[in-house]
Amino acid sequence: MRQVRSYGLMSNETLEKLLRNIRSSLQPGDQINFAFQGGEPMLAGLDFYRYFVKLIDGWGKGIRVTYALQTNGLLLDEEWCRFLAGNHFLAGISLDLLPACHDEARRDAQGQGTYGQVMEGIRLMEQYQVEYNVLCTLTRKIAKYPQKVWKVITKNDFRWVQFTPCLDELSGEQKSPYALTPQDFASFYIQLFACWLDDYRKGAYRSIKLFDDLVNYLGRGIPTSCGINGKCQPQLVVEADGSVFPCDFYCLDEYLLGNFTEQTLEELYLLSVQSEMRVREKNAFCRTCPYEQICGGGCKRMQQEVYCGGEGKCGMRSFLDYSMRELRQIARSVM
Repeated sequence: MRQVRSYGLMSNETLEKLLRNIRSSLQPGDQINFAFQGGEPMLAGLDFYRYFVKLIDGWGKGIRVTYALQTNGLLLDEEWCRFLAGNHFLAGISLDLLPACHDEARRDAQGQGTYGQVMEGIRLMEQYQVEYNVLCTLTRKIAKYPQKVWKVITKNDFRWVQFTPCLDELSGEQKSPYALTPQDFASFYIQLFACWLDDYRKGAYRSIKLFDDLVNYLGRGIPTSCGINGKCQPQLVVEADGSVFPCDFYCLDEYLLGNFTEQTLEELYLLSVQSEMRVREKNAFCRTCPYEQICGGGCKRMQQEVYCGGEGKCGMRSFLDYSMRELRQIARSVM
């Protein structure tokens, strides 16, 4: 649980202390990525990001810094797009692909659907050559229409798409009608993979993150998403007051690591590696699975809901049963 639900917006004073402590742990040749999420991170205002980048510019050229920002796209305008493009931000824009599903879940302050506004933001980013990917929350309803989803992707020429499974609350006390089940997960990805593979064989490649993650792991042994091999990758999630947590699924008081205004990157990273959040036990179903070395039960937070449903059914296993031969062939071809 959390005693403080939201810390609001980060102050310049906190930002300065945070970046100073991060910089103290970095050496020439190091690489670091700053990813801004929310809520809606653009509510911090463009001046906040300008100041952030200005502080980073003072680090010199020996450290490689990259930026990413996840947004609902409603505040995108020409000034924002010029800034994002000029500073090489990767923008992840939330678009639930099927207009009716998006508008049902994502409404503005007046209660109106926002699909049209988000699409305008995407076209503006394309005009200013902002690098972006589409982030679709995969709900139970959207999962029923994989062919329609693929048609939207190809019609709009979306090159990079990531689906984030919609989950129930961590407490498990309330069940959402939007939350995915293992069966929904398997059915959606099996049918989407068939569409994707047909285009791939024709030379028309589009990045679907789950497929890319599996190919990278099969071909190169590189985990390109947290949990793909059943292991939580160490990461640091920072709140506006500088508080640090080991995972954005577990920003709860019991998993608090410390504070970036008082501790260095090195210290907090080690605490993340040692966090109890990363402790997990594989169930019997996972231990006997032929894909155990590849999947390992997947993301800890998603395991019970979209992988193993507790009834001898696993969405990932069903999907891999269908797709593994082709995934291995593709992985061998790109090694």
